[in-house]
Amino acid sequence: MRMQPSFISIECHLKTEGDHHGTSFRPQVIAFICGLIVMLLMVLCLASSNWLTAEKFRQGLWEQCVEEDAPLPLPFDLEASPGCYKVRPVGYIRAAAALCVSTLLLDIAATVMTGCGLCSKDPSTKYTLYRYALYVMLVSLLFILISLVIYPACFASEINQSNRQVWEFGWAYGVGWGAAIFLSGAILLLLCDKETEEIYYKERTILHDSNGARRA
Repeated sequence: MRMQPSFISIECHLKTEGDHHGTSFRPQVIAFICGLIVMLLMVLCLASSNWLTAEKFRQGLWEQCVEEDAPLPLPFDLEASPGCYKVRPVGYIRAAAALCVSTLLLDIAATVMTGCGLCSKDPSTKYTLYRYALYVMLVSLLFILISLVIYPACFASEINQSNRQVWEFGWAYGVGWGAAIFLSGAILLLLCDKETEEIYYKERTILHDSNGARRA
């Protein structure tokens, strides 16, 4: 009769552990996949000059391109033949580029931490890695949102000198918002599962301590 409570306690713990892996493992895998997608989107976003486009002209984070038969005068009174050149040395463009690079680097770090957490068999290590990955992704999301806001906002202040009546957002700017969306999804997945991970980690710690006390 004395062994029955102990047996029930161990059985309940095993059931909790099995339920935990069945419900929380999948969100972390999806968060890891979202992190990989963000890497791809940020590379495309950084490499393209299609952030803002006008007639026969486009501008990105690193270069601006003039197409054949572009009407004169060129935007911002540029003097250039058809081709791609280094982007204008304007503060908001440099700031947006730096923030996007930081977003990519932080997302790589967070995705690696999430992947290491998935591979780790130690519950405390898993909990720590997922927690740090969550915080890093939050900073990464903040950086990309700031860059996506300041780029068009600051451009609007100089649009009168652009020599073009119509400007449109290019596909690379939309890709940046896509990266922000996937980052948000990864953060929500890690955030929603953070409480479960914390409870599970505390359960394992309490059980380990109780087993150690019984052996002593």
